[in-house]
Amino acid sequence: NMSTDKVFSGLKVLDVGTWIAGPVAGTILADYGADVIKIERPVEGDQYRILSGLPTSPDGVTDYMWQMDGRNKRSIALNIKTDDGIKVLRQLIAECDVYITNQPYSLRRQLGLEFDDVKAIKENVIYASLTAYGEEGPDREREGFDLVAYWARSGLMDLVRDPDGKPAMALPGMGDHPTAVSLYASIVTALLHRERTGEGSMVHTSLLANGIWSASCIAQAGFSGDPNTLNEEGDKLVSYENYRLLKSKRNFAATVYETKDQRWFGVTMIRTPEEIESFFDILGFPDLLNDDRFETPESRFEHSELLSAMATESIQTRDAQQWLADFSAAGLNIVLLAKVEELIDDPMVKCNNMIVAPTDESSPMSYVINHPVNVSSLDRVGPTRAPDVGEHSEEVLRGLGYTDDQIEELRAHNII
Repeated sequence: NMSTDKVFSGLKVLDVGTWIAGPVAGTILADYGADVIKIERPVEGDQYRILSGLPTSPDGVTDYMWQMDGRNKRSIALNIKTDDGIKVLRQLIAECDVYITNQPYSLRRQLGLEFDDVKAIKENVIYASLTAYGEEGPDREREGFDLVAYWARSGLMDLVRDPDGKPAMALPGMGDHPTAVSLYASIVTALLHRERTGEGSMVHTSLLANGIWSASCIAQAGFSGDPNTLNEEGDKLVSYENYRLLKSKRNFAATVYETKDQRWFGVTMIRTPEEIESFFDILGFPDLLNDDRFETPESRFEHSELLSAMATESIQTRDAQQWLADFSAAGLNIVLLAKVEELIDDPMVKCNNMIVAPTDESSPMSYVINHPVNVSSLDRVGPTRAPDVGEHSEEVLRGLGYTDDQIEELRAHNII
């Protein structure tokens, strides 16, 4: 990926991270033309490379997670825990514009790779730091994955559950991918600042901050006032008690319904009296709103569990497509819960380039999922095959002026 005609062509980026949230900010820069060099441990490389092949992951044709997130980068395998290895990294830093890291702070200190160290080598660098919990405070040193920091500690995991259910686990990378977009946005903001002032910056985000941001519509209540203040009736002004009570009941609109052929759909967009009447008419309950239990929004809310039970029982009697055809004919906005393996046939996904075919014939993928940052006037580099560990080590070292003999010497000592 050495394109010369893209918005970030000529921008040099070092990806000194592992897994997803930090590195994928580099992937988005690479998609828009930046020259991104990934620093990996010799031999095994980034552990993320093997995740698609584990028994806990769905079967795919290839190392699909790595192909998606590792695309459009060059890889140098470098042992930065050696003097010669860190020397190479410092030479790369001297030439880079953006330095992305999610290394634990203990390791950054040990290797001399904190912001001030990197800034001392490259004055106007954009240093992008990704942590689990934030840059300050007692847990700044703690390692954490998105399942823990984004999902569990943010309160999201406790909130997303069925009325009868336990909290649900998140998917791998579910918090990492949006967090990477936040880190990318921070980097691009700092690049604009550098364009205007010449100054570099440290930019950062965390998995916890993005988890709270994802939960923010509900989480903001807890930050809206003093949790100890009571109203005139003696109830707490800031409280989740009623919310949790409500969520523990079967609410008509918040229930997902299962069809005879074991597909599901939700009815959150069925809101007006006309829509509710039409919906229940199709389900076999005509003139529902003439029933005094259901004639006002208040009475419907009061009997929401009954409405939910009626809908549940009726919907189990027919297949999803039969219901959806009737809903569609009545103009009701009800969507089947998709299965991910069906998305390849969703016309909206293809025609809006949410997935694209690789531009590189050596890529093993049929399609690659695109990042969601779109600028209509800007071309992207199409997805290329993700690099093997250290595939570009020699090329990168030659770019720094190393001779073949010096490169062989580094290889002999397992530095690369």
